[in-house]
Amino acid sequence: MAKHISIALFPSLLLISVLVIHLSASSDDQMGITTMVLSASSEANAETPLPQKIDCDGACEARCALSSRPRLCKRACGTCCKRCDCVPPGTSGNYDACPCYANMTTHGGRRKCP
Repeated sequence: MAKHISIALFPSLLLISVLVIHLSASSDDQMGITTMVLSASSEANAETPLPQKIDCDGACEARCALSSRPRLCKRACGTCCKRCDCVPPGTSGNYDACPCYANMTTHGGRRKCP
């Protein structure tokens, strides 16, 4: 009887061992893929320079040079510059160069940024 049970268990043990080997091999492959993805993304990050912070005071000084209320203009411009990290070129208009700056509004729905 014991011989009959061991003969019946042998195929089951063989199947389980094959599954374990297959699972360990596939996890090794996944580890390799994960390692390749991580190394590729770290190489891409190393090549991409960090965005430069702009000089908000200088940019707003130029933007508000012709304003009739320069202190108010510089204060609003400074707030917008700090949030968007950009100021459109020139003393007015050119909002397409900085969409974040152009889309900021006051509570009343008017443009916040000069």
